[in-house]
Amino acid sequence: MPTSVPLPSVRRLPVYLDLLRQRAEAGEETIACTAIAGALSQDPTQVRKDLAITGVGGRPKIGYDVAELIAGIESFLGWNDCSQAFLAGAGNLGRALVGYAALRDAGLEIACAFDTDPIKQGESIGQVQVLPLRRLRTLARRMHIHVGIVAVPAEAAQDVAELMIDGGITAIWNFAPQRLEVPPEVVVEDADMLSGFAVLSHRLHHRLQSAGDRRGG
Repeated sequence: MPTSVPLPSVRRLPVYLDLLRQRAEAGEETIACTAIAGALSQDPTQVRKDLAITGVGGRPKIGYDVAELIAGIESFLGWNDCSQAFLAGAGNLGRALVGYAALRDAGLEIACAFDTDPIKQGESIGQVQVLPLRRLRTLARRMHIHVGIVAVPAEAAQDVAELMIDGGITAIWNFAPQRLEVPPEVVVEDADMLSGFAVLSHRLHHRLQSAGDRRGG
């Protein structure tokens, strides 16, 4: 991804895509930037800037072609080309990820899961088989898998990441509460749930504090 593309804009694109898909199902063929902004409580200028990175532009007094914009966002995100991924960790989080249908809608298919627990090995999570972790490296190379999902405890995350990299995996989605040390050619995205909760908690705290101040006043 070009360094000039702002990541906050990329993170907002799936929200726009979800709205556009809803509008398409409702039979709408065009949509104005102000309508998108209003539906999502966003600033229209920001929405316009975000959508501009996809290369799809709106037309004056008409707006965006819904189908074209959906295709543009999917293409920009790479969601119109299905990618297979290997999942390390078949615990509760791993099972939830396998069952998360939105990942398949986004073009990501979990092809296989891996775990060190002998009890879990040989089981299936839906249609996804759980194999011994030691097989991950060989199978990743054989199947040309480039995406790995780390859903293991923090103390095991680095070892798992190195196993994935040895298998030719170049993009890692890390759900472990552990920063990974990887070569510069490997892309890592941390799913930092604590950071998300910190923002939520901060906003709630200040909202309650403001409400208390108003009552006190």
